[in-house]
Amino acid sequence: MRLAYITGEYPRATDTFVQRDISELRSHGAEVFTFSVRKTGEEHMVGAEQIAERKSTFYIISNANPVSLALAHTKLLLKSPGRYLQTFKLAWQIREKGLRGTLYQLFYFAEAGLLANQVLKLQIQHLHNHFAYASCNVTMLAAELCDRSFSFSVQGPTVFFNVDRWRLDEKIKRALFVRCISNFCRSQCMIFAPPEKWNRLHIIHCGVKPALFETVKHNRPGRHLLYVGRLAAVKGLPVLFESLARLKDTNPDMMLTVVGDGAERASLEQMTVDLGIDQNVDFVGYKSQAEVRQYMQQSDVFVLPSFAEGLPIVLMEALGAGVPAVSTQIAGNSDLVEDGVSGYLVAPGDAAAMADRIGTLLNDTALRAEFGAAGRAKVEAEFDIHHEVGLLYRVIESALKGEVEPVRPAATMQSSLPEAVGARG
Repeated sequence: MRLAYITGEYPRATDTFVQRDISELRSHGAEVFTFSVRKTGEEHMVGAEQIAERKSTFYIISNANPVSLALAHTKLLLKSPGRYLQTFKLAWQIREKGLRGTLYQLFYFAEAGLLANQVLKLQIQHLHNHFAYASCNVTMLAAELCDRSFSFSVQGPTVFFNVDRWRLDEKIKRALFVRCISNFCRSQCMIFAPPEKWNRLHIIHCGVKPALFETVKHNRPGRHLLYVGRLAAVKGLPVLFESLARLKDTNPDMMLTVVGDGAERASLEQMTVDLGIDQNVDFVGYKSQAEVRQYMQQSDVFVLPSFAEGLPIVLMEALGAGVPAVSTQIAGNSDLVEDGVSGYLVAPGDAAAMADRIGTLLNDTALRAEFGAAGRAKVEAEFDIHHEVGLLYRVIESALKGEVEPVRPAATMQSSLPEAVGARG
């Protein structure tokens, strides 16, 4: 199976789940070629995995000089004038209205020509895009240009904030299938999909490798909190900091490690000073996957105060390490954290409730151990990356043969493909 795996920017330090998908697809026997619209900056090269993937990835914008664009589009036009013009018509029809939207869509069409040319050159059978934003526009148009099928993963939830701009309806209609990472994501896609496409909206989780995480034993007083993620307003860090300010009198030696970076780092650091908790919060920036696992091993409670999530990988990692979590009752979080079983879920924005739940766990070693064991069992049963990508492989394989897998695919996996697949009709 020869697959193109496309994202807007790859590899990113914050998107390790994409790297895991690609690695596991390869381990299942697929030959995966990675494509990215933009090239990642040096700040994302935090480990050997990222460096290796960047070297082997085709970067569309970096290769989009006038000569290469002209050659790619000329080849596609001469190969199939009707298909080329129909794809341009599609690009025009789904553009966001206004000058800005029109210009962006023309860029997407130009980029799609480069991608389609590479797909034909490498004899790729199927295109899969992770995320449903601009790179998925490029993927859909490229698939049309070179007469290949495509699919995409819906990570959510921000794509649901502006479905008209990203034309989620058109992408679902044209996709061979959609990989929804949670029940929440699938339910939102169903809103914009015709009922006859609902059986093509498959629930296939992102995942982790539980074997990489040594289970935390929780045999000491609780002190260490951990947050991993972007430093952005949508992650709810001001609420978390307010909760820590409430806890400081009763837990003066608690320490929150903040792994991640972003444009709002300076303002968030200042906020900890204003709240008098700057000595309780350590901002350490982006870290490699191995370093994040080390931080997990040193943690007593994982905290994720987000206002919007898909199915957070860092939450999987925490539970996989046996670290109980305090997070928000949003989107796919409840697919992972069972309230009162493996952690606590609180209303988003409720600093008082978050402080109460964090305090409960910090001050109860036995409860942390109980919740940690339950979280580990949950991840092993439902979020093992090898198993989940095996399901993705099975869905691609079946869909290319015209077969439809269940919404939550079966665990067994076929391993062979007919030689002539990929071209539609």
